[in-house]
Amino acid sequence: MIKRRDFVTCAGAATLVQAAVPAVWAEPAAAHAASSPLSRAADGDRGAGMASSPAPAPGSADAGSSAAPADFTLHIAPAALEVAPSHFVSTSAYNGTAPGPLLRMREGKPVTVEVVNDSDTAELVHWHGLFLPPDIDGSEEEGTPPIPPGARRRYQFTPSPAGTRWYHSHAMAMGDLHRSTYTGQFGFLLIDSGSDPGRYDQELFLALREWEPFYTDQPMDTDDIGVLGPQPERPATFNTSRPNGLEATSQLFSVNDKALGSGEPIRVREGNRVLLHLLNASALENRTIALPGHEFYVLALDGNPVPVPRAVKVLTLGPGERVDAYVEMNRPGVWVLGSTFDPLRRAGLGVVVEYANQHREARWEAQPGEQWDYTVFGHAASAAPARPAPDHTIDMVFEKIPSGAGQFDLWTVNGKPYPHDREFVLEQGRRYRLVFHNRTDDSHPVHLHRHRFELVDVNGKPSSGILKDTVIVPVYGRVSVDLVADQPGLTLFHCHIQQHMDFGFKALFRYA
Repeated sequence: MIKRRDFVTCAGAATLVQAAVPAVWAEPAAAHAASSPLSRAADGDRGAGMASSPAPAPGSADAGSSAAPADFTLHIAPAALEVAPSHFVSTSAYNGTAPGPLLRMREGKPVTVEVVNDSDTAELVHWHGLFLPPDIDGSEEEGTPPIPPGARRRYQFTPSPAGTRWYHSHAMAMGDLHRSTYTGQFGFLLIDSGSDPGRYDQELFLALREWEPFYTDQPMDTDDIGVLGPQPERPATFNTSRPNGLEATSQLFSVNDKALGSGEPIRVREGNRVLLHLLNASALENRTIALPGHEFYVLALDGNPVPVPRAVKVLTLGPGERVDAYVEMNRPGVWVLGSTFDPLRRAGLGVVVEYANQHREARWEAQPGEQWDYTVFGHAASAAPARPAPDHTIDMVFEKIPSGAGQFDLWTVNGKPYPHDREFVLEQGRRYRLVFHNRTDDSHPVHLHRHRFELVDVNGKPSSGILKDTVIVPVYGRVSVDLVADQPGLTLFHCHIQQHMDFGFKALFRYA
């Protein structure tokens, strides 16, 4: 078995990494001692609520092209992706692939990224999970300028924090299913910290996707979490005066750009330890996946090391969420790593895992009774470090306004549409408890730009030490998180389901 730093710099390893996603490096591979995003900070610091988070990384953007070459170049352009045999999807992508090139950076080392927009619409690239100034974070609401068609822009910044991040379009799509996160404009961004706590035989980057979305007037939520669990925000009576409006859905799914059975399998040997960087790059829904006969040993959520790593049989990821986990390959055979929801898996949401010298039909086994629970990765109540009391509590109530047949539902936060002018004002250095009240029949993956927060409880079940930038608020559920206001500037909050964000589910935080 070789160390991960050796694995990612050898020629054979490069083939394996690139089989999952094309790789681009900020420095020559031989000089880049690859490190894990999974290095552990002191548990006491985690429990103290991110007091050590750095200030926004200095950065800048310019519209010209200088003589010095950029560390990374991203070309936004139309692409035809063969997701299934002879089934080509017309979309737009970075450098002609989906995911786009893997951007591997070193924490604290300045980089330059040049983005060339060869599409026919203005675009924005959001650097999801990074601590960046608002003018380059990639959100027009925060003040990042869009890149016009035919133009290019250079971004210079110092990447932080370490971990599995990603980049994607942050344009508004509204009713256009050929824009923003509905397209193939997404890719992995890994920030190495310089430490190496693990030994792995393979490292893979796997994104869950759907293609060719369309609208329907039928309910399409297939994997909402919390439906059978506590529902503290469930109303006593329901307003049924108007039916729900149109919802975006899909009938073609993939891991990276290949539907199940259409691409090369993941080839392993018995005894291998395989590190998986998993991303839900969907624009539509949460996804739950499993690898029958195996367990995922979860190391990090949204790129942040968990206080209590542990093995689980299923993973649930909302759009925008990432999970870093390794799998011990100890059940020889041919298996399917894929969605636990049969129709989605049959429609492509999976990939074959093939052991050496095993030639048989890929096998799937149901995972009855397995439920995803963030809190199992946090400190037990008896072992949790003391958490400072919040200086202020901000309640955020999510509601849906059904718009009726043929229309799009509207979404509100605290009964108001975006932008909530000066409703959410933060004072630098203060600790805030954000309480998310979901009074809708959808589960919502909510994301806060430019910050990370500590999970406090999910439907009343306490947690400590889990840091995230995106969290699923279950159906009629309640989630509390603690946020230290340590990244001054405009900060966008929104549901990471594209249609929900487009039609009102967002708010702008400001600093006093």
